[in-house]
Amino acid sequence: MIKNNIKTALSSLLMLAAATTKAQVAIGKQNSTNASVSLEFANTENRGLILPYVTDKGNITVEGTTIYDTTDHKVKYLKASGLWANLSEDDGTAATIGTADLSIQGLDKTEQSKAKTAIGDNGATDTTGGILVLTDANKAMILPKVNSPHLNIINPAPGMMVYDTTKKQLAVYNGKVWSFWKP
Repeated sequence: MIKNNIKTALSSLLMLAAATTKAQVAIGKQNSTNASVSLEFANTENRGLILPYVTDKGNITVEGTTIYDTTDHKVKYLKASGLWANLSEDDGTAATIGTADLSIQGLDKTEQSKAKTAIGDNGATDTTGGILVLTDANKAMILPKVNSPHLNIINPAPGMMVYDTTKKQLAVYNGKVWSFWKP
């Protein structure tokens, strides 16, 4: 009984410390590359970041929000004008229009509206809605880096994003084709 109470107290203390600590997160590696990074992924495997599948984007108002829109199967982000920008280019043919198995992300389940991970100086107090929120105004996320993702990611998931290190471009997958973006 005492042992369980100690475990519970220790777990609570660790969770509190994690929630109040300035955060830089490196996934698949020991450390981020520099102080200007909030979230960074290792580039050791041919995997990418899969965006949340969204069926109704009507209540999303935070600029920069990036989603996989299941109404038209496109990767999109919310611009400063309040309009959604399409990152998935297709030519309108059945071979290029995105598709997704919506059961993958459990759209038939009830969402836990308070489920959220916030990374940054004010992560513990941030009230921005979202699943993963990077709260620092002066730090960025580094996407997973993959050489030629269209060739090396064998079975990409719809809504996947990576940085193509061969073409030096953002690459997004809509469920059928990759789109590449270069500034």
